[in-house]
Amino acid sequence: MFTTRPEIKGTYGVAASTHWLASAAGMAILERGGNAFDAAVAMGFALQVVEPHLNGPGGEVPIIFHSAKTERAQVICGQGTAPAGATIAHYRSEGLDLVPGSGLLATVVPGAFDAWMIMLRDHGTLSLAEVLGHAIAYAQDGYALVPLICQTIERVESLFRDEWHTSADLYLPNGSVPKPGSLFSNPVLAGTYRRLITEAEAAGGSREQQIEAARRAWYQGFVAEEMERFCKSEAVMDSSGERHRGVLTASDMAGWQATYEEPVGFDYHGYRLLKGGPWSQGPVFLQQLALLSGFDFTELDPTGPDFVHLVVESAKLAFADREAYYGDPNFVEVPLETLLSKEYNDARRNLIGDNASLELRPGSIAGFDARIVTGKELDDDDDFDAMGAGEPTVQTNGESKGDTCHIDVIDRWGNMVSATPSGGWLQSSPVIPALGFGLNSRAQMFWLEEGVPASLAPGKRPRTTLSVNLAYRDGEPYMAFGTPGGDYQDQWPLTFLLRHIHHGMGLQEAIDCPMFQTDHMPSSFWPRSADLGSLTLEDRFPDATVAELRQRGHRATTVDGWSLGRLSAATRQGRLLKAAANPRFMQGYAIGR
Repeated sequence: MFTTRPEIKGTYGVAASTHWLASAAGMAILERGGNAFDAAVAMGFALQVVEPHLNGPGGEVPIIFHSAKTERAQVICGQGTAPAGATIAHYRSEGLDLVPGSGLLATVVPGAFDAWMIMLRDHGTLSLAEVLGHAIAYAQDGYALVPLICQTIERVESLFRDEWHTSADLYLPNGSVPKPGSLFSNPVLAGTYRRLITEAEAAGGSREQQIEAARRAWYQGFVAEEMERFCKSEAVMDSSGERHRGVLTASDMAGWQATYEEPVGFDYHGYRLLKGGPWSQGPVFLQQLALLSGFDFTELDPTGPDFVHLVVESAKLAFADREAYYGDPNFVEVPLETLLSKEYNDARRNLIGDNASLELRPGSIAGFDARIVTGKELDDDDDFDAMGAGEPTVQTNGESKGDTCHIDVIDRWGNMVSATPSGGWLQSSPVIPALGFGLNSRAQMFWLEEGVPASLAPGKRPRTTLSVNLAYRDGEPYMAFGTPGGDYQDQWPLTFLLRHIHHGMGLQEAIDCPMFQTDHMPSSFWPRSADLGSLTLEDRFPDATVAELRQRGHRATTVDGWSLGRLSAATRQGRLLKAAANPRFMQGYAIGR
């Protein structure tokens, strides 16, 4: 079977990500003798530099991993919480009915740094300086810009020139949008990384103690102080069309830290799939598997109408439940056991008929209010672009405005890491000039409505789209995989997995296979609208498949044949390691030996 690139095979280690420079950094760490945890951290920091339109130091990251030492899987939640001043009353007093999709009011505590640090401290072997080396070099000496970075800067050029002057100073060198392939550097960010190393090493002591010193510098030291100063002093234009100051403080930073959690699991055809909890959308992947377990996919054409129809209709049901029930379980009760139960899904499966559903249909669970809130429609995508708003992901027409990032690593000892860094996009919030990066806009996933699971509240995690995946096969750790993509992060990997399990596709083959998606749910990103009945397919699907899906009532549209999906994956079977990465947009890469 032809694939766009070879499936990587080796025994020493494999690293795959959404940018070749990050994959190269990860493989270099493995070659140096580091483990998968060291490599993943190096890749995460490299991505903050080379994909600034997709993630940044001010963003967040969920991580799921299998430790060969402990022989168990765990999740690290690097999703920060809402600041103490982030109340519904405050946002309403500012004249808002939605949390803005950009700017300082959209910011929660940046969580990525602490998540990477506690993983490095507890499971890594290398020093902070060693894992930051590649990121510092890329930031100081420069890297070649991929076209999507330049396209993103061009879309928000007027915003930068007119309002976000600190961003213009960095991203409009010589007063103009940089050209694809040109070298770009961020020496201020390199200086921030170097200062963290200096303060860590000045603290002395063990490797672990130095990492603790870096955590203090970030959350209780100069980084937190600069973030508070910027939020208090700057009134920033955001997607509401008004200027607002932020509410994030150094106290908010000091009061938060990343946490370990047990993954949520579901058994499917000899595999056990592990995800983050319902503060993420991760369990929606498991709900779809629970629904689809009642169908036989083996005989279905993986690009045929029956396959697409069943996957999309199950997604509609699972995502409706996401909207009705998911939220930070530290604040709201989430009926996850019921949502994944056989009885519940047997009943829900009966709602999947021959024709497309055009309704939002959450399940009914005793004692819970299945209320769904929806946002508003924009006149056109120009309004979206003009304010740097929303998540930079693939639009319904297949056009990419950017995306998030993803990392998969497996080392020769059997450690596995899957991580999805995101937030702090160059188009989400202005650059803090003393640090060289901006803040995140993850608070846009809260609702300013009382009484729903994802209502805004201080100290609460937004119900993020960020999602990570581990799969065990026959009881053994088997695969780390995932993708960027906002609301598609638990659609594209599901299709990939079904094709891998039921049709015997290799990793690269399953990634290359034509992809599809639906927006039949309130978007997790400003302005939070839903596109009921929508179905978007790459135009490599057979014409007969598209025609049949339209006949069944799907509002099906086709887009460029290589525009949907950002997947990467890595597997381990005995000593044999494999990896593959997405060819779309010519950025993702897998490396191994």
